[in-house]
Amino acid sequence: MNGIIIINKESDFTSRDVVNIIGKKFHTKKVGHAGTLDPLATGVLVVCVGTSTKLVELLTSHDKEYIAEITLGTLTDTLDSTGRIIKEEEVCVTEDEVKCALTSMQGKYLQEVPIYSAVKINGRKLYEYARNNEPIELPKREVEIKKIELISDLKYVDNKVVFKIKCFVSKGTYIRALVNDIANKLGTIGIMSELTRTKQGDFCIEESQYLDEDLIMLKPSQVLNKYKKVTVDDVLEADILNGKVIDNIYDEDIVVFINKLEDAIAIYRKIAKDDKKIKPWKMLVTR
Repeated sequence: MNGIIIINKESDFTSRDVVNIIGKKFHTKKVGHAGTLDPLATGVLVVCVGTSTKLVELLTSHDKEYIAEITLGTLTDTLDSTGRIIKEEEVCVTEDEVKCALTSMQGKYLQEVPIYSAVKINGRKLYEYARNNEPIELPKREVEIKKIELISDLKYVDNKVVFKIKCFVSKGTYIRALVNDIANKLGTIGIMSELTRTKQGDFCIEESQYLDEDLIMLKPSQVLNKYKKVTVDDVLEADILNGKVIDNIYDEDIVVFINKLEDAIAIYRKIAKDDKKIKPWKMLVTR
């Protein structure tokens, strides 16, 4: 059993829940996901099964697109609607002010990692510090907001302001933190009240499947479209399956080798000290 499944995760499921359910469906423990979605969030979750779990690192690195609902005027400890309310205030902002704040977020910036996250500091996950009320300096990471836009009218409800955005962001971007930063730009507080991941790399929500469906797996060769693909002859296939270092005649950092059955057998990458050679990185098929 080997392949990639594009799931449309429903709310109240953790990413680990989805992995466990798929593992039971296919009777294997060799299952992993390529990018966590919080229980509140819905949408695209890329799940790898069997030897395709070796692709998690590659697929996680892809850019992602989200639609998020923002509620201004409330702040919680988790920065989303699932958390404990720690502050509320009356808000009055205009559509032009919101658009200006969104525009100012576009580009690269240092984003503070939320305290309720699984990022480790000194061997412990940040949410462990939060649950124990232990102070900890939150790390910052460079992220890139490649595109961000307002996609709904502003709703004024009980002195709060609610609207939706669509954003296209780099790996490692926390949308909860982005929402918090947008609120700060507007001189107020805010939380992420809904979130849907609509795209990850080439995987769109329209092509995803729900867990209760008869799940269809994609071959690794079908999902590695970002990289150079080379179909091998018998001689080259033998060299690759033996893990041989070969000449980088392709002038690429990463090369995916495909056999005659259109199955990906290995991913090679450039040798740092000799860019004229490429070596095995991810072996998807062995002798």
